[in-house]
Amino acid sequence: MTKKDLPALVVEALRSLGGTAPLIDVSRLVWEKHESDLRVSGDLFYSWQYDLRWAVHELRVNGTMRPAKVSPTGIWELRS
Repeated sequence: MTKKDLPALVVEALRSLGGTAPLIDVSRLVWEKHESDLRVSGDLFYSWQYDLRWAVHELRVNGTMRPAKVSPTGIWELRS
């Protein structure tokens, strides 16, 4: 697993959570489903939660997720 895989994991988690969720719930679900992959991912293991936020930024830039300015604080939302 690499940093480039994280946007897909965010989308997967948000879809599982109904399209909108607090970032902590997304992080928890990513950990629950991908713990073993993260544990063997080298340096990503130590930075994956920070890098998850990078992935969300990328998803907002490409229009997959709603912009932070229109989502409640701490809530990540897919565009419908």
